[in-house]
Amino acid sequence: MHCDLLSEAWSLVQISLRFKSQQNSTMASEIDHDDEGLPLLRSPHSGLIVETQQEHKSRWWSIRVMYLTMFLSSVGFSIVVTSIWPYLQKIDPSADTSFLGWVIASYSLGQMVASPLFGLWSNHRPRREPLVVSISILIAASCFYAYVHVPASHNKYYMLSARALVGFGSGNVAVVRSYVAGATSLSERTSAMANISAFQALGFILGPAIQAIFTLIGEVGVTFKAIDLQVNMYTAPSLMGALLGVVNIVLIFVIFREHRVDDHGRHLASINYDSEGMALTNDNEEPVDQIAVVSSNFLFFIILFIFAIFETISTPLTMDMYAWSRTQAVFYNGIILASIGVESIIVFIAVKIISKKTGERILLLGGLATIWVGFFILLPWGNRYPSIQWRVFQLLAIKQ
Repeated sequence: MHCDLLSEAWSLVQISLRFKSQQNSTMASEIDHDDEGLPLLRSPHSGLIVETQQEHKSRWWSIRVMYLTMFLSSVGFSIVVTSIWPYLQKIDPSADTSFLGWVIASYSLGQMVASPLFGLWSNHRPRREPLVVSISILIAASCFYAYVHVPASHNKYYMLSARALVGFGSGNVAVVRSYVAGATSLSERTSAMANISAFQALGFILGPAIQAIFTLIGEVGVTFKAIDLQVNMYTAPSLMGALLGVVNIVLIFVIFREHRVDDHGRHLASINYDSEGMALTNDNEEPVDQIAVVSSNFLFFIILFIFAIFETISTPLTMDMYAWSRTQAVFYNGIILASIGVESIIVFIAVKIISKKTGERILLLGGLATIWVGFFILLPWGNRYPSIQWRVFQLLAIKQ
């Protein structure tokens, strides 16, 4: 009897040990597969899960695609900014500097109209849709810009329309920034947004630099009569911008996947996460400081307003003040703007380092103070005209 009980007990122990061994091996296999996509930890609310390594990798690759989208958008804008005025003079001699202001403003007007529309679209649909549509518009507008010389008259109005469409296509900047803000935790967001600005500045560097290189093609360039296309120093940058747009669309389809995390880094389902989980997230997050939001937008408006001044008058001003030819103005202003872009990259890197020690408020005050000093230096000092332009006027007067 005792032997039977002992044997049964030993059998139960063996069964228990085998069961625990199988259970441990099952748990180990589950842990091994965590990196392959299983959630490391799930919240009591089905809409919130802790991010897996695969999701983390996919999320950051998608963010990097947005970096590249911002970079290509910046290149597409800045690659023609120094040549608009000479190109406008060439295709329509009746255009003056006042009309140049309208051409420059049309880009911003198109972007202003498109940004809220694409933003509203991205709030209700996957962000891939407004991104692809906006870039497609940008590609078509860039090709249109290369053909504004074809009509027999009113060419300046065609350029105005082309730049407005380019600006409309550039309305995806709002979608890019909102996606990166929603796909990063609070600790990641400052660095990610600084990276967006850095890539935007990098595109601003390379755009004018590429335009300066295209001056080697000259104003005549090469003509393809079959499609009535002139590839010269004015149209080649626009066509290159269209090509970059095609590359951007391919990357969005191949690599981009939409992700969303809350301020604490918890992964949110992009579509169909339950309202209870969302309510919990909203309860944990601090309320938005509306005054800070309005103030930041106003300061951003001032900075862009200042940039628009140089964007508008830099080429005609240097042509008048230094008697530069159209080719010289495009080349030298391209170098100047590229240098400004290099300076911006240095500033963005410094901001990421200094902001951890001083905070954003001091950086904003320092940046605005630097802008004020720059404008003070740029005031016209002295009572003489630039000697180069003055001598040109004298020579013209003697010849007449």
